[in-house]
Amino acid sequence: MKLHELKASAGSRKVRNRVGRGTSSGNGKTSGRGQKGQKSRSGGGVRLGFEGGQTPLFRRLPKRGFTNINRKEYAIVSLDVLNRFEEGAIISAETLKEAGYVKDVKAGIKVLATGELSKKVTVKVTKISEAAKEKIEAAGGTVEVI
Repeated sequence: MKLHELKASAGSRKVRNRVGRGTSSGNGKTSGRGQKGQKSRSGGGVRLGFEGGQTPLFRRLPKRGFTNINRKEYAIVSLDVLNRFEEGAIISAETLKEAGYVKDVKAGIKVLATGELSKKVTVKVTKISEAAKEKIEAAGGTVEVI
């Protein structure tokens, strides 16, 4: 094969259909929009979800619940993650983010009691479950809620 022999494979390059360019093109005169009516006009057509005047589905369905705009989303960290730090380490939101255990700190960090902790560490977080606090203190560590 030589450079001047290269060709695009059949069907890989589709030619754009140019409407309104004469009757022989197959899409001349009305440009494939048919005769008259809302869909034939420029800017015509109906909005998304319109059902021809029938009450649309999104209005027929019941409304459920609400979204609390003041909701605080916490980044969750388990005790297993705290076990990966060395003995006597001070663990805060910054150290967890630097180590790559938390991507987005959001409203703060909450420590949950999943897993076991065998090292003595100091934890400085926004929230902590009672069970996690007990496990950290049982391992000889300290908890500081910021």
